[in-house]
Amino acid sequence: MDGPWQVGHKTAEEYGRIANEVGKAIKLFDPTLELVACGSSNAQMPTFPQWEETVLDHCYDVSDYISLHLYFRKDSDTATFLASSLEMDSFIESVIDVCDYVKAKKRSKKTMYLSFDEWNVWFHSNQKDKEQPAWIVGPSLLEDVYTFEDALVVGCMLNSLLRHCDRVKVACLAQLVNTIAPIMTETGGSAWRQTIYWPYYYASRYGRGEVLDIRLDVPSYENANHGNVPFADCIAVYHTDIKELDIFVINRNQEESLEMSFDLSSFGNTCTVLEHITLSHADLDAVNDKDNPDEVYPEVVAVNAKMECGSYRASLGSLTWNLLRLSFE
Repeated sequence: MDGPWQVGHKTAEEYGRIANEVGKAIKLFDPTLELVACGSSNAQMPTFPQWEETVLDHCYDVSDYISLHLYFRKDSDTATFLASSLEMDSFIESVIDVCDYVKAKKRSKKTMYLSFDEWNVWFHSNQKDKEQPAWIVGPSLLEDVYTFEDALVVGCMLNSLLRHCDRVKVACLAQLVNTIAPIMTETGGSAWRQTIYWPYYYASRYGRGEVLDIRLDVPSYENANHGNVPFADCIAVYHTDIKELDIFVINRNQEESLEMSFDLSSFGNTCTVLEHITLSHADLDAVNDKDNPDEVYPEVVAVNAKMECGSYRASLGSLTWNLLRLSFE
């Protein structure tokens, strides 16, 4: 709604008032329905975050979520691209701050949550789409072919979403097949998993639990765009029902492995290291396609080694996505 290029574009005042009136009508029809107010198209909009403040000032009482959109592209070097998820962290935290400001301003007891309606890496198909002939039926548009490097960035984005799960309650890849998607198909042919499928798959399978508030102490590098960037992006999810801890770690270091030590002393007496899953490739530009669907494929090392709880050490190869799975007695 905030974009001048959009049909139906409105100012924040115009949209906020309409959203409030429509929201009231919907809640009268069914008060159990949850409503999402439209946030900024992206964090670079000149009206961000004033848009969020104005819109919520009008419709805070009828809205349950405010939406966010963010896509990353590689415009410069690998170190900058791999650090781009810090922008996602900042975007989320800025919107949370605005929500809490409006909450305080209205003296409300209600907490506004975030719906990350669209997120991904998106840039590979831009030039190809410009070359498409006009007025053809069913053109192949926005079909990004994702690299291993993109998979590392998507892994960091997933960590960012999990890290803020206390406020980000909805987070969607807008498309799942062909269009900027983790799965590709062809008409009358096969289907295959893109590189970004794997961090998405494992986050979906093992990221459902209690996200822990960890303290990370690792070396870092300086980046002109993102400042001080930790070499490791790490999040831990604990599954209380089965006493399992899953640690997602991306090593951004382009030259060296990262030796990490995890303090597990609070989890029990005995720990079993179930497996270490790694996604790696010697070529950052490696892709999966119909002829080589498993070029970038996770390596699963089943360990099943018991140890006394205390400090667990793991070696993470340079430029790798990792999942460490541990269970406790």
